[in-house]
Amino acid sequence: MLRGSFRLLVDSAPDLTAVWEAADGQEAVELARADPPDVVLMDVRMPRLDGIGAAARICADSDVRVLILTTFDLDAHVYSALRAGASGFLLKDTRPAELLDAVRVVAAGDGLLAPSVTRRLITEFAARPAPPPARSLAGVTEREREVLVLIARGLSNTEITRELHVSTGTLKTHIGHLLAKLHARDRAQLVITAYEAGLVSAGSPR
Repeated sequence: MLRGSFRLLVDSAPDLTAVWEAADGQEAVELARADPPDVVLMDVRMPRLDGIGAAARICADSDVRVLILTTFDLDAHVYSALRAGASGFLLKDTRPAELLDAVRVVAAGDGLLAPSVTRRLITEFAARPAPPPARSLAGVTEREREVLVLIARGLSNTEITRELHVSTGTLKTHIGHLLAKLHARDRAQLVITAYEAGLVSAGSPR
């Protein structure tokens, strides 16, 4: 019933189309391989293969973006989902218009991590054992590193341009370079990289 409701909602938007539904994580992986969509709306808890495992397989196989649906905004699985390659997460009680906007944001390549959510995630990360550096920052310039830190602290593009006194075009160029150099799918993955490289912590100022 819930899947059907989401499908009707997506199909009600003139610019969006639901291409398939999956009853469990394994079926989602198989369908994503056979008929790759732009975005997958993925539940965390599913039979056979959960949303974390399914997201990891889908993101490893293709450029399909995964948007996780969860009951709690700091669900224990959120970090694992983002680490697996998901582009963001939404609460299941998100208003319909906001859900459709979220699909559009993720489809456009922007990770769905609002500043307030980013700050809470960094706090959540800090409560976990510090992981070894997962990705090298070799090749990242000093200015790109500054941009990466500000993204991870939850600043919007507008706030970053003011902070660094650069144009929007220049900032987008820096972000593009970061995505390429760090092999990151989107902004959400940049936040993960900054955390794992030790550039930000729960005590970092906004």
